[in-house]
Amino acid sequence: MAIRVLPRVLQSSKQILRQAKLFSTSSLSSLDVPKGYLAVYVGERKMKRFVVPISYLNQPSFQDLLRQAEKKFGFDHPMGGLTIPCSEEIFIDIASRFN
Repeated sequence: MAIRVLPRVLQSSKQILRQAKLFSTSSLSSLDVPKGYLAVYVGERKMKRFVVPISYLNQPSFQDLLRQAEKKFGFDHPMGGLTIPCSEEIFIDIASRFN
């Protein structure tokens, strides 16, 4: 039963990412960030890189994530870029609400 559910879960998560206008690094080379977008690293232990629209910077919930990052890392982010200290699932959930 779980095998039949897994493809639907993967498909729905990909749909959420597309709707949220998020890109993971698997779809872009490691240095490509389209104009109007920002690369962020998300995760608590294993970091995953996402490319998000800069319009997210205006969203109050995204600003809360940035404040959390500032409290935890200051301006010294371990990945060399903006690191968001939350789980990937929470980040995707928050970002999916912006549309």
